[in-house]
Formats: sequence, structure tokens, C-alpha cells
Amino acid sequence: MGQKTNPIGLRVTVNKDWRSQWFANKRDFPKLVAEDFAIRQYLKKKLESASVSRILIERAANRCRVTIRTARPGVVIGRKGAEIDRIKEELARMTGKEIYIHIDDNFKPEVEAQLIAENVALQLERRVSFRRAMKKAIQSARDCRDVKIEGIKIRCAGRLGGAELARVEQYHWGRVPLHTLRAHIDYGFAEANTVYGRIGVKCWVCFGESPTTGNRGRTVPGATATVNGARTQA
Repeated sequence: MGQKTNPIGLRVTVNKDWRSQWFANKRDFPKLVAEDFAIRQYLKKKLESASVSRILIERAANRCRVTIRTARPGVVIGRKGAEIDRIKEELARMTGKEIYIHIDDNFKPEVEAQLIAENVALQLERRVSFRRAMKKAIQSARDCRDVKIEGIKIRCAGRLGGAELARVEQYHWGRVPLHTLRAHIDYGFAEANTVYGRIGVKCWVCFGESPTTGNRGRTVPGATATVNGARTQA
């Protein structure tokens, strides 16, 4: 039977990296994991309107560097940097560590899986037809000229349209090979709190595949791959 797993966690060390990068001994590890969770939860709530797709955390000794990947850096920084200073102070008070915040806006929100899922969820909360919201999101991703994608899939589950029975609906375009580990797949999940109940939205975006590798991780000579719409040869 098919088993469901997170596409990003499945590809860690293959073509994805950890979103928290630090080392700790056995005694401190649980405390730091809980701290990472609290930081992400606080930032997601605080920057709800800033289109935050990813939060990366790096630690070294008594310092903590937080990278916020956002489509609206102006909202995070605030007027004359007032908002980002407030966030720094709050995180320093929460963790008791020296906090550095880096903002990354060098990406296209139209093809960022987490932002696509959150956008569809927001439209569902505003009572937009789920079919229309999903189709519009797929079309926007397809029309993005700067980053070419090979495929996209969006799935909504719950009491869609206020129906008595919960069901699952999905739309997809192109190819999204979830079983292929070398495929670069981005994944996002969001929930819409409607008057009928909670609706879950999942999104998968495929950007192409890495070159095939040999037994010891060496790239096979002559192997070709398609990444972001461009063919590369080893």
C-alpha cells in the first residue's frame, strides 16, 4: 500500500537541506528543538501578512541567526526598521541569545509551494470557489517566466463548498514524480478555517531532476538533467 511521507523530509541529504542547522549534546537537544518550534510559531503569527514561506535557523555558541524567506520584505522590516528591531528584541527575550535576522526575498512567490497553499486557503476563507482558486494558482505558476516548472499539483480536502460529506479534490498540470528522489520537489501545506469546518490545502511543485549518480555519489559522465527549464550535461 502507498505510504504518505513529507517530500522535503524524504529528500534531505539528496537535494534538500535541513531547515535548522546546529549541533547540540543529548542534554540540550530537546530544549533547542522546542525553541526552534517556538521561534517559527511566533514569526508565522507575527508576520501573517508578510507571505513568509520558510524560516531557517542557524546556531553557534550563544548566537542564533534566523533567515526569513518572505515575498514582502517591507512588511517585515517596517518603517525605518522599527518592526525588525521589535522582532529581534522579542526573540532575544524568548531565547536569551544574541539574535541576527536575515531577510531573503530572492525568489518567485508564484512558484513557492507554501505560499501557493496559503493563498488558496485564504481564498477559501473568503468564500471563493475552491475550483476557481486552485485553477488560478496553477495558471499563475505556469505563467511565471523567470522560473520554469515541470509540474504542479494542488489538493484540497474537507467540507468543500459547505457539503455535508467531506471529500478530496485535486488539480494538477505537468509531471510531479513523488517517488523519484532526485526530483526537485517543493511542498507546502496550509489550513483554511471556514464556517463549515477546517479545509486542508496541499501543494507540490516540481522543478526538474538532478543528474543521475553512480555507486559512490559520482555524477555519471554524459548524464543530462532538466533544472529550472535548462538542460545541463555532466
